[in-house]
Amino acid sequence: MSKISIQMDPIELIDIKADTTFALTLEAFKRGHDLFYYNPKDLTFNNGTITAKGKNILNIKNTINEHVQLSELETKHLSTEDVILLRQDPPFDMSYITNTHILETLHPNTFVVNNPFEVRNAPEKLLVNKFKDFIPETLITRDLVEINKFKKEHKEIIVKPLYGNGGKQIFHIRENDPNFSSLLEMFFEYSNEPLIIQRYIPEVRNGDCRVIMIDGEIAGAVNRIPPEGQARSNLHVGGKAEKKILNNRELEICEALSEELKKKELILVGLDIIGNYLTEINVTSPTGVQEISRFDDSNISSMFWDAVESYI
Repeated sequence: MSKISIQMDPIELIDIKADTTFALTLEAFKRGHDLFYYNPKDLTFNNGTITAKGKNILNIKNTINEHVQLSELETKHLSTEDVILLRQDPPFDMSYITNTHILETLHPNTFVVNNPFEVRNAPEKLLVNKFKDFIPETLITRDLVEINKFKKEHKEIIVKPLYGNGGKQIFHIRENDPNFSSLLEMFFEYSNEPLIIQRYIPEVRNGDCRVIMIDGEIAGAVNRIPPEGQARSNLHVGGKAEKKILNNRELEICEALSEELKKKELILVGLDIIGNYLTEINVTSPTGVQEISRFDDSNISSMFWDAVESYI
């Protein structure tokens, strides 16, 4: 039995039929691990000592509205834990980055999954650019001249915030779109960060493939079909999941990333592939585990803990 702390958003509010963290936690409980849960805001660095205020998970089960039983609030020294599961959702902001710095002081004596140093250095939309043979044409800038040149060249583009998540603020811009300038103004007033702009891939109508990688190996995949008339296929914004068998190009992409992911101790990763192009590498809190398991009866949560237990 190992002592495992889980840094995540409120466990009482999760959708147990879809949430990947719930599936991982349920499997850890079945294995007899000692589980402690806390919110990111309750993590504290005090003169070199890392603590968190949270609650022990006394019971967790697949029953809606009765899925978790928690202890009273207590403070735990995280250096006494064997594993910390880093599962807070983005946005990948300075609060998130600060937490990775704090948790990095514990790793690897307390094994943090995913490795907080690598999480901090691998934002979903930036790490992907290291694999330029597999990505669509991509521009990262705030320079209006460069943005307009890119749009003129590719005509239809996707515009999204560099550190966004969950399909939020993603826009499909068509040629001669009258709202394009206003959209850029809105983005630039909202944030001082660059935008990421990619050539629109028409094959998105056929689905956005999410591949779950466990310790550099393919664990499973699901195809996410966007709603009619939309470019976003994220399941929580209306995308429809369907069974996915990876083609040769998709297998090639996974193989190309395998060694890098394993080397970086990015044990649980979600790859997004559209029309044979790699568009994102999700390392903060990747989802899709439950949807994949429904189609192929796999137990990705078990694969995950097998991998983690091999490190501790």
